[in-house]
Amino acid sequence: MKSMEMTRRAFVAAGALALAGCGQRNEFVNEDVVAPDSMPDDVDDGTAEGGTETAETLDPAPATSGTLVAYYSRADENYADGGREWLEVGHTKVMAGYIAEALGADTYEIVPTQAYPEGYDDCCDVALQEQHDDARPAIANALPDISGYDLVFIGCPIWWGEEPMIVRTFIEGVDLAGKTVVPFTTHGGSGLGSVPSNLQTALPDAQVLDGYAVAGTSVDGARDEVVSWAKGLVQA
Repeated sequence: MKSMEMTRRAFVAAGALALAGCGQRNEFVNEDVVAPDSMPDDVDDGTAEGGTETAETLDPAPATSGTLVAYYSRADENYADGGREWLEVGHTKVMAGYIAEALGADTYEIVPTQAYPEGYDDCCDVALQEQHDDARPAIANALPDISGYDLVFIGCPIWWGEEPMIVRTFIEGVDLAGKTVVPFTTHGGSGLGSVPSNLQTALPDAQVLDGYAVAGTSVDGARDEVVSWAKGLVQA
C-alpha cells in the first residue's frame, strides 16, 4: 500500500474529489455529518474545512516496520461552524496521511460498497439508522492482510458520538488479536467520543491505546501536533 499525501492540497492535486458530509445534528457528528437540531459539534470530514495551508512535505522519517493506518473518511457536504460546506477530501483522510507519512506506515481506506448520501442531513439520518439497527455496512475493497502489522491505527469521523458502523465491519473482519490498536478521530466537538471504549469492548485480545482527536475544522493546521503525537508513540 502507498503512504498517503500529507496535505489536503496534495490530495486535491492528485485528483481526489470527495466532498464532505454530515455535520452536527446536535449529536450526530459525521466526520462529517451532523444535523442541526439534534447533534453536537461533533462532525468531522463532516466538518467543513476552514482553509487550506500551503502544501508541505514531512521531514524524512525512518520507516516504521509493521505499522498500518486504516481509516474511514467522508467528504461531500459537511457541518462547518454553524453552516455547511462541501469538502473535496475528508478530514480523517488528511489526518491519516499525516500519521502514515510520519511513520512510514502503510494505509488502508475503508470504502463502503454503498456510498453514504452526499447531503449532510441525509447522511446523518442514514448514520443514525445504522446505529439503531446495529448495522454492518459492506466494505467494497478487499480487507488487508494485517498479519505483518504489530501497530494498527484506526481512524474515523465521529457520528452521533461514535464511530461509523462501517468501522465495526472492518474491525470484525480482520484479526486484531495481539495487536496494539490506536484510535484517531476528527470531530465537531466530541473528541474521541466513545470510540476508545467501543474498541476495547470489541477487541478484548488487543491492546487499545487512548488515541488522539482533532477538530475537523482544525485538521489543515494540525500537521505538526499529529506528527509529534504519532512519532511519540513509536519512540516511547
